Amino acid sequence: MKVLLTGGTGAVGKAVTKRLVAKGYAVRVIGRQEGLVLEGAEYHSCDVNDYPRLREMALGCDAIIHLAAIPNPSAGAPQDIFNVNCSGTFNIFQAAAEEGIRRVVQASSINAAGQFFGIKPAPVHYLPFDEDHPTYPTDAYSFSKNVVEYTGRYFWEREGISSVALRLPGVVAEGPRDRFIANRARTHALVEKLLKLSVEERMAWFETAWKEFNDFRATRPNENGHFASQVINAMDEEKRAAFGAMVNRVHFFTVVDERDSAQAIEKSLTANYIGSHALFINDSLNIAAIESNLLAELFYPDVKTFKREMPGTTTMISIDRARELIGYEPEFTFGG
Repeated sequence: MKVLLTGGTGAVGKAVTKRLVAKGYAVRVIGRQEGLVLEGAEYHSCDVNDYPRLREMALGCDAIIHLAAIPNPSAGAPQDIFNVNCSGTFNIFQAAAEEGIRRVVQASSINAAGQFFGIKPAPVHYLPFDEDHPTYPTDAYSFSKNVVEYTGRYFWEREGISSVALRLPGVVAEGPRDRFIANRARTHALVEKLLKLSVEERMAWFETAWKEFNDFRATRPNENGHFASQVINAMDEEKRAAFGAMVNRVHFFTVVDERDSAQAIEKSLTANYIGSHALFINDSLNIAAIESNLLAELFYPDVKTFKREMPGTTTMISIDRARELIGYEPEFTFGG
């Protein structure tokens, strides 16, 4: 199979290229840099919004993996995010249609849900969270991921192109896990503290922490470079722990190893399915290594509906649909 890969020089793209080359795929990578050499793959300079050039790059390919995008709301002006992410994705699907390509795998994001980058709190109606949950984007990046998912649906209805949009959370490079161990220790200490409080005191703590977090993000810190992380890192330990807990809440205590993101992408190329699908791709266990039901009790006290059980430290974002549709199963866990 010959595959066109956009964004192949990014973190996920490199892992995908490595995996596909090792498995014998012919991989054509495109990006905006000139003159790159990628072991085992061919590389060409091409902007996804240069449609004639893109069409040329799609010629002779059997499938397209589309990862190229502005990756967060601080990395570009809103209009640029929309242009690159949304128009670029439309161009990918249009080129596929015109070249007779019937399989596209694209990167969406956990942020399509609107939980983290948004400038307003987004409700969580139930746990575990899944693809059927409504989305509430209030930033250009998260909104763009809703648009690209709908673009896949449009091209399925119009052209019969089958596609998946993989809702990836934070993608972690292969290597040491030191920062996760430190963050986990902070979460464990906070949980021990909260368990010593009465139910009423815990609710008061949550309401205060959630309000302060939402007041902070209403100032649009995620649209100003690394301002958000700088402010949080400068907080005293108690407030930093509270903010960290709220960040984990809107991330649903999950990440994914880059090798598992590559696994999901390859399986999306070859699995037997039709139609257009959004799929959450993440770890099977929560990163806190704390029982998920306890995390829900402490950090989602406003959520009263549970679609199914969350035994042990199982993920708070369901990956059942990815398991069913493409045979995805995480191999590199951060949980415990």
